[in-house]
Amino acid sequence: MKLRSESCRSLRPARRMLWFAALASSLALLMVAATFTARGEGGEPRYFAITHARIVPVAGAAIENGTVVVAKGLIQAVGASVTIPPEAWVIDGKGLSIYPGLIDAGTTVGISDDGTDGKGKPAGVVLGPEGRPGTSPWRVAADEIRTDDKRIETWRSAGFTTTLTVPEGGILAGQAAVLNLGGDRAGDYVVRVKASVPISFKPVGGFFGFPDSLMGTIAYVRQVYDDTAWYSQAEPAYESNPAKYERPSYDRTEVVMSEAERRNEIVMLPANNSQQLLRALKLANEWKIRAVLYGGQQGYEVADALAAAKMPVLVNLKWPERGKDADPGADQTLRELRFRDRAPGTPAALSKASVKFGFYSGGLSGPKEILKNAKKAIDAGLSSDAALRAFTADSADILGLGDRMGSIVPGKIANLVVTDGDIFNEKTKVKHVFVDGRWFEIHEEETPPDKAGDKKPGDDDAVKAGRYNGGEGVGR
Repeated sequence: MKLRSESCRSLRPARRMLWFAALASSLALLMVAATFTARGEGGEPRYFAITHARIVPVAGAAIENGTVVVAKGLIQAVGASVTIPPEAWVIDGKGLSIYPGLIDAGTTVGISDDGTDGKGKPAGVVLGPEGRPGTSPWRVAADEIRTDDKRIETWRSAGFTTTLTVPEGGILAGQAAVLNLGGDRAGDYVVRVKASVPISFKPVGGFFGFPDSLMGTIAYVRQVYDDTAWYSQAEPAYESNPAKYERPSYDRTEVVMSEAERRNEIVMLPANNSQQLLRALKLANEWKIRAVLYGGQQGYEVADALAAAKMPVLVNLKWPERGKDADPGADQTLRELRFRDRAPGTPAALSKASVKFGFYSGGLSGPKEILKNAKKAIDAGLSSDAALRAFTADSADILGLGDRMGSIVPGKIANLVVTDGDIFNEKTKVKHVFVDGRWFEIHEEETPPDKAGDKKPGDDDAVKAGRYNGGEGVGR
């Protein structure tokens, strides 16, 4: 017993040491937990303040020497005099300008652009007994996101925070998704899973198949809408009284298109020259769809008709040009030459007619070309303010997301681009980008911003060969 009591006495200091160690460990964990509450579950900061910057909110007049506060992915405060939360990481924006994140409203960025479904299978493959050619509206771009797509970083580094990412391949290739270009996993990118139903009028039948002509393709789409209209009435009628009505047969296309119709989902119709644009207006009215036209490069000829119909347009910034492999001695029609000359003036014509429009890249190789071609529209008469709106607030409105992005307003998603000059000046550099409140510093400096009050970081198939009858292909 004596030996045991001596052993116990000898162990007491050790137990006290273990108790103090456990207490210290618990306190350390609490401190870490508090830090990660401010910085986010993955360690990234959740609160930011960009101070002393010129703010271009789009929703109102520019604010000189202002501050934008970002909290948990949203814009918390904007103004010349705002309270900075003590936990905010501060970026000194002196000499910098803050814009809403840019939107590319038609691209394949984030998914496969080779005409497959992301799994190596050809897009538009017919499944089931329906036998519908080039039709797979059940495909959803949000299910095919490739976070390793190098274009994501390229677009983001140029100030593009959001895309309408459109699947390609077929007449009804699938449903486009709105993505924010940042996140730890694919699901973090998705802003709207099913944002639009893009339609192509490019024939897919081949020499012996159907549809093998423009007329056949339009007739085919018309039939899809007729079938969908029938199903939209037959299915609820049967469910309400199965003893009275015959059960409608299952058709995957009709089911998916009917669901898209109930959501009032945007339907994107291709239309690039004046004839196509007027035809698309008639088809949208006939099919009773919430349409948005894409292409739009000859809109200068029919701007008044588009305005009267209150039809939004997504303008392809891949301006028509003579093909690189074209025969230099080949004849060019006056109409082709006129179209190439006047196409960059379409945005100005649409703006003058009060037609709401956005921009999309149309297969341009990168953001430098996108902004360069937007500058051509500005040189052709479009105001810089209208050009900025086309990349931000107006695109967001067209996509039905104006309540959550497109301008620097408290409560909206913190998608921001911080530059050292006018965003349309080719010499301007992007310094910082925020996507869903996540901070990306674009230049070499790796040092994170300091806490509030501390030292701030330093500066740290559009138109081919000039032909005027294009308009197919959103992302390529």
